[in-house]
Amino acid sequence: MLRFRSIFLFTIAFFLTFAALYSTPTYSLPVKKMEVHFINVGQGDSIFVKTPNDKNILIDGGPPKAGKKVVNYLKELEIEKIDLLIATHPDRDHIGGLPVVMKDLKVKKVLDSGKLHITRAYANYMNEIRKQEIPLKVAKVGEHITIDSLIDFQILNAYSKRKNNNQSSIALKLSYNDVDFLFLGDIEDKQEEKIAKKYDVRAEIIKIAHHGSKTSSSEKFLEHVDPNVAIITYSKYNDFGHPVNRVIKKLFDLQAEIFSTAVYGDLVVHTEGKHYLIYPQKTPLHGLLES
Repeated sequence: MLRFRSIFLFTIAFFLTFAALYSTPTYSLPVKKMEVHFINVGQGDSIFVKTPNDKNILIDGGPPKAGKKVVNYLKELEIEKIDLLIATHPDRDHIGGLPVVMKDLKVKKVLDSGKLHITRAYANYMNEIRKQEIPLKVAKVGEHITIDSLIDFQILNAYSKRKNNNQSSIALKLSYNDVDFLFLGDIEDKQEEKIAKKYDVRAEIIKIAHHGSKTSSSEKFLEHVDPNVAIITYSKYNDFGHPVNRVIKKLFDLQAEIFSTAVYGDLVVHTEGKHYLIYPQKTPLHGLLES
């Protein structure tokens, strides 16, 4: 009986040793998160992206008076440098606040649409780039922005001949595993149609083009995107009628959750690449959205 027990224990020990030597161990790697901040700058755009590997991207800086708000917002996040600053197009409600940002924070590189403009806001923006000798690159359609190996960041639209400011907007698709964002600047319906034919524009979260203007967000394009969440950046006191009822109705038809900076203030999206959480500064209607 003792001999049988010894043989049994030896056999168990042998197989446990074999399994330990030849089985593949599994390790639980820490999940890296990405944050996308839609900063409330009134009638304008400013979006900050903290990538999974802690690279800092700022897309636009709102109108001139919003520059200090953007700087203070970033400093509260303990941001001291911007790895990539993207100026989607030269309208003052997008680039007006950027000179203040460049003066107060270290900007390593600028990505510009390539569209020139003769305004004081644009001159201030370009003069600050020249003064600090910040490297500037002109966006090229189809290029992938190399900044973080865990994300895919592609340029879908940029300036070409005979395009006005809005049509020249840098449009971007940002993907982190299963979660996709579309940042559309102020592109118009013709540019939407063109990029929808050329690229996969499906995205969970879309920054609606041109503040919900009648010139953008065609029904067909929104159907291509089929978003779960639509974010609209505008001021409730704007004189342009933004956003127009047609855009809102189509988003309702698509059963997309609508968040605006005019209603909710600053908006922050957290994602680990599979799910996302949206944190609004104000919650007048409902709490955070989780998916």
